[in-house]
Amino acid sequence: IDRKVHLAFFDREGELQRTLKEFIVTHQPRVGLVSPDAPLISNLSVWSNIALIRQYHQNMPVHQAKALTERLLRRFAMESIAERRNPSLTMEERFCAMLLRAVMVEDAILVLDRPFIILADRRSGRFLTDALRKVDDLIAEIHVFDYSWEKDRYEVPDGAEA
Repeated sequence: IDRKVHLAFFDREGELQRTLKEFIVTHQPRVGLVSPDAPLISNLSVWSNIALIRQYHQNMPVHQAKALTERLLRRFAMESIAERRNPSLTMEERFCAMLLRAVMVEDAILVLDRPFIILADRRSGRFLTDALRKVDDLIAEIHVFDYSWEKDRYEVPDGAEA
């Protein structure tokens, strides 16, 4: 998974937002976004949120999209949340649902925008790394945009590409 991860850290909010927007515009339609600014649709179930991309962009039938979503939730041992809605999810469940929604984009360039805002109680990036490994086969590249003061959570050695 490390071969695909590109980290970008910023000292200022404006710089992060500007760079993120430019990246998204440049790489559409392959961007799959996980961001606190792109929450799950609250009146839809988890499986519906995840399946939406395939249903609308690839005209996937509902039953097929639901079956795909259930298989992907199984990778996280989270099949039980398929019918739940955003407000009833834990932060880990919410993050995984957002991640699965993002990787539904074909040949996904996954963009993680300040993931520790979503995973606020997590001290290290281990949960994040483990989650990404579970969907590695669906991701072409991973780009992380975060604040410089969060760098230690990613366990990036000094001198490594960031």
